[in-house]
Order: sequence, then structure tokens, then C-alpha cells
Amino acid sequence: MLSYQHIYHAGNAADVHKHALLAAMLGYLTRKDKPLSYLETHSGRGLYMLDAAEALKTGEAASGVIALQNKLAKTHPYIEALTDIRAQYGPQAYPGSPLIASTLLRKGDRLHLAELHPQEYAALAQTMLHKAKCHPEDGFEMAHKVAPPEPRRGLMLIDPSYEIKSDYELIPTQIAKLHRKWNVGVIALWYPLLTNGAHGPMLAALDAQNLPNALRHEVHFPPAREGHGMIGSGMFIVNAPYGTADAAKDTDKAFTR
Repeated sequence: MLSYQHIYHAGNAADVHKHALLAAMLGYLTRKDKPLSYLETHSGRGLYMLDAAEALKTGEAASGVIALQNKLAKTHPYIEALTDIRAQYGPQAYPGSPLIASTLLRKGDRLHLAELHPQEYAALAQTMLHKAKCHPEDGFEMAHKVAPPEPRRGLMLIDPSYEIKSDYELIPTQIAKLHRKWNVGVIALWYPLLTNGAHGPMLAALDAQNLPNALRHEVHFPPAREGHGMIGSGMFIVNAPYGTADAAKDTDKAFTR
């Protein structure tokens, strides 16, 4: 059974990078008056409290959202979503990507969220009640069942914990298969930048596929604590929407010291 629970890392610097780019892409996609689908393969619980004992144990939000949120414009879709969600759930709330997506999407849009961990799934289903279709199963299995979704226009976020080390080898193949099934879909992969370089071969395999309109963006930051191996955050995006490169440059500003 998988043991990873994101509450220990909620609101860290990688979350800010990932969620800022995700929100920017959804902000662009929702400008057109056409419905869209949002799929997420590793959803977590959807909502976290930064004053929870687990979050305070690591304190990663201190160098993440707490330090960085004021470096983004108040009109940034990520900040707007964060503000709306905290107005509903309280100032210590930090939304996971499912809740950010549902906040930015519209009534006619559809969300499919997968989570395999039983406790995380139970919390996700409660948080996203009436907002999304939640799937208590492996995220890639869900994605292959749903893709191509209806509506066909949309975005998929792949955000594994990489607790299973074979993910690094399997992900390029999974993305290639999903792209063939859903060639118009935006497929966004988050990955950690690690001191051991585990992400390197995966990125080389992705680059070798020559996927359409692929965008790779990375930010670097100090380890959240002594001995922590993550020193940055990356996003690899297939069919990157118009303006994503500019949004990535805006995100860079938050990480510039």
C-alpha cells in the first residue's frame, strides 16, 4: 500500500510552481466559450490545512506559498483561486490541484479525479462532492478509461509522488499512449528536480518523442530542510496552450531572489 500523503508537503515551493502554471493554463482555456474536461491521475485529498500537525511537522509551506504568494500578481488565476478558496475554508487552507481546477472551471466543464490511497480518496470525495467524478483507482488506469474524454477539449495533470521509482521509466510510455488516444488534450506532467538526477532519463525519453508543442519549465530552490533531496520543480507540457511560455516567465519572478 502506498504511504505518501501530501499533507506533509502542502503549499511547498513545488506546489506554487505547479499550481501557478496549472491555473494559468486553465485561465487561458476557459476564455473560450467551449466546455472542457479536466483529468488528474494522482489527486491527493484536494484540500489541506497549513496549521495541521502534519504540515507543521515539516513546515515546507514557509518557504513555499507563505513566502511566494505575494510575488505573483493579485490577478493571477492561481492567486484568485487561492483567495476564493480561503474565503470559503479559512486563511490556513491550501488547495490541491483538484480544488484549484474546480474553482477556475465552469458549470459545463467536467472533472475526473483519481486517487488510489484509501484515506486520501475518502477526503478527496468529500471535498469534491458534487464538483467532480472521483475514481478510487490507479490514475493511469482511469486516464486510459476516460481518454478521450467528453468534452474532448481539455487538460490532464499527471502529478505522481514518485514513491514508486519505476514511475520514472513508465511515465514517458504512458504519456505517449495517452497522447495517441487524446491528441488534442493538454497533458501536463509535474516532476521533482532531485540531487540524485533520477528525473534525467525520464526527461530524455520524453524529449525523444518529439511531442507536439511541448514545453518544459523548471525552477530551482533550496532544499526545504537539511538533507532533503528536492532542489527544484519541473513541468513538461504537451500541447501547451497559447501563452504558457509567458506564464512560465511570470512564475519565474516569484522564485527570483
